[in-house]
Amino acid sequence: MIGIREATRRLGDWMASEGATPLPFQRETWRAWRAGESGLIHAPTGSGKTLAVWGGALIEAMMMPPTSLWRRGKAKDHGPRLIWITPLRALATDTVGNLRRPVAALGLDLHVVARTGDSSQADRRRARQGRVDALVTTPESLSLLLSHADARDRFSRLTAIVVDEWHELLGSKRGVQLELCLSHLRTLAPSLSTWALSATLGNPAQALDVLLGRGNGRLISGHVARRIDIETLLPATVERFPWAGHLGLTQLSRVLDAIMRVERTIVFTNTRSQAELWHRALASVWPESPDTIALHHGSLEQAIRQRVEAGLRERHLRCVVATSSLDLGVDFPAVEQVIQIGSPKGIARLLQRAGRSNHTPGQPSRVLCVPTHALEVAEIAAARRAIAAGTVEPRVPLTAPLDVLAQHLTTLAVADGFEPVQALAEIRTTHAYRDIDDIRYGAVLAFLRQGGACLDAYPEYRRLVVDDTGRYRPADARIARLHRYAIGTITSDGSLSVRYRQGTRLGSIEEGFLARLKPGEAFLFAGRLLELVRIRDMTAYVKPAIQAKGTVAVWQGSRMPLSTELAGETAALLAVPDHSQEMRWLGNLLELQGERSVIPGARDLLAELHRTRDGEHLVLFPFAGRLAHEGLAALVAFRLGKLAGGGYRYAVNDYGLIVGARHLPPIDEKVLRGLIAPEGLLDMLDEAMALAELARRRFRDVARVSGLIMPSRPGAERSLRQLQTSAGLLFDVLSRHEPDHVLVMQARREVLEQELEIGRLHDTLLDCATRRLRLTRPGRLTPFAFPLWAERMRGKLSFDDWQTRARQLAEHLERAA
Repeated sequence: MIGIREATRRLGDWMASEGATPLPFQRETWRAWRAGESGLIHAPTGSGKTLAVWGGALIEAMMMPPTSLWRRGKAKDHGPRLIWITPLRALATDTVGNLRRPVAALGLDLHVVARTGDSSQADRRRARQGRVDALVTTPESLSLLLSHADARDRFSRLTAIVVDEWHELLGSKRGVQLELCLSHLRTLAPSLSTWALSATLGNPAQALDVLLGRGNGRLISGHVARRIDIETLLPATVERFPWAGHLGLTQLSRVLDAIMRVERTIVFTNTRSQAELWHRALASVWPESPDTIALHHGSLEQAIRQRVEAGLRERHLRCVVATSSLDLGVDFPAVEQVIQIGSPKGIARLLQRAGRSNHTPGQPSRVLCVPTHALEVAEIAAARRAIAAGTVEPRVPLTAPLDVLAQHLTTLAVADGFEPVQALAEIRTTHAYRDIDDIRYGAVLAFLRQGGACLDAYPEYRRLVVDDTGRYRPADARIARLHRYAIGTITSDGSLSVRYRQGTRLGSIEEGFLARLKPGEAFLFAGRLLELVRIRDMTAYVKPAIQAKGTVAVWQGSRMPLSTELAGETAALLAVPDHSQEMRWLGNLLELQGERSVIPGARDLLAELHRTRDGEHLVLFPFAGRLAHEGLAALVAFRLGKLAGGGYRYAVNDYGLIVGARHLPPIDEKVLRGLIAPEGLLDMLDEAMALAELARRRFRDVARVSGLIMPSRPGAERSLRQLQTSAGLLFDVLSRHEPDHVLVMQARREVLEQELEIGRLHDTLLDCATRRLRLTRPGRLTPFAFPLWAERMRGKLSFDDWQTRARQLAEHLERAA
């Protein structure tokens, strides 16, 4: 046993041996840890957040006698002293390695183990029995551990919990699930201290409030000076009529040159499909051994991902093409450069990915951005300017998702039962449910008891019963068993396993994509061109394809919307260009836009009326992001139909929307103001977008999370189509006979808040009402309008036809200009 000064000195000596010295925010965290405080460390990626918190635990362990609970014992009731939450299973292995390294160097006998869905049976058993000092796990696995009857005893000795990458959980149902777990752990271990690590956020004080619920904590800033070099790989020629997506691969040779100038690079894409395409393109021209380039994304088999991560750490790989699966927490100091394909679509995302290069405190980050669309050049310049100004997006927390609450209450019931009044008091200590009223809470309890008023006659929907003491418990052992199996359904995506015929597993792909393929057709996945052999028992069996071409695997939700903050910065930069190389490159495009129409100012709303051989089109540029434009376009099309009859097609991008028909009614400023008025928004959207049908599709996920649709036992999984059919029938019954059912209301709320961003749409309409309207009638498509016209064509033509048509018209317009 040693004193605090000696323990701190030993930790400092080890850091010095690693080429680092304790930073002020790290020392501040160590002191706060010793005082038993809770808090949030808010610092950029690569600044040393992990050691700030873990260092406090190590100093505490060095100061304790060998018989203390921080020392690994053999008793089964030992229980973890610290839990470390990671948002992704893929991060757990790297996190365990980072935590174990100083433990071994300092001679401490601490047992650090990961327990996730990817863990070995031995580690799962060890975590379950509590024979561990520090447990690295995910929100889902933590909830699973809390579902066992001995959870109270297992976690009563817990002294601290650390949430890594808190910004990635904040604003999601998984984050809410973790809030509920934290509130229950604080009941089991009242002296528990809670810490979170977060990269740059626009709302750190609120993030701390969400973390602690009704507790008080310390916000520690670790913003050490670190230069971020952001460059743009500008195309050789300016496209004055840009269309989405195609521009990136035209720069393949220059991207390869940039990769070969350094030893190690991560190439980030925004979607898994894009990662597959870029990996295949780079591999086709790769000048070195094929073993030195790899692919990494969340749908690949764990063993494949781990080999790639090890290859980066051990410096075997020169290039990895990845999605956000490598955004978070994984420490690769050998990576010298990050390349971002396309606009990052968010300021915080660019900061996060830039931090993957030279992931060492004090070292500059380097990121090279490759635009896939000419107007993305402005987004990159806007992101750089926003970073320089310290502007970062907030992560808005969710409020009271009742399906997650139903799942958590079932977890409590399965563990040891719960008393409803006590459980409500605990739940109200969370930020998400602090304002939940007795009526909504009672509705959730009624759902768990009987499924709802119109399902009361069916025993299979009675999941919980009330015993003689007033505690809620599972109706039978089957409910408990299936609930534990279903805890991870918050992230379930209805995927099929992809395997070679001899059994090697490659990963998983959503059933919706594979269902469109016929046996013998080829598709690109896991960096390989594969031929579908057959689909059987939720598994797609494949073999290497002989043919040279195939479609690319796609996943739902693959279009990443532009953030509000970056959209505003981009609009401002287009209105008043700065002297950056990006805006100089865009000079000819902006000049032509000004000649044919106008470049809207910061408080302008540009509207263009176009006539082409396809008909007449109204184009609006609110610069509010794709999701808000989706709802606004539906609203405008609906109101045009009410005004003049007929059907109207629309398309959107992050800058604006296009609504067209063979003929539009006469549109002047007064008519246009009426088309975008905020009055009656919700009722009109309900009719314009068939919100009931959107809610019907959303209901499947809500029903699975809440437990209304229980999963089959392992090995007998139902297909996504079967689940959707079951959910659809239930939704129809409940909507007709119990329209205020708690899950029906939840599904409708999620459609409005998440799919249509109703709040952002309403704010956009209010903002547009205060802008100066600039209504123009250009004789030809403008540079701003052309991408929307091309997007509209994408929905009408096949992929090849759409690309050909877009390219031909762009060339024609360029010649005419």
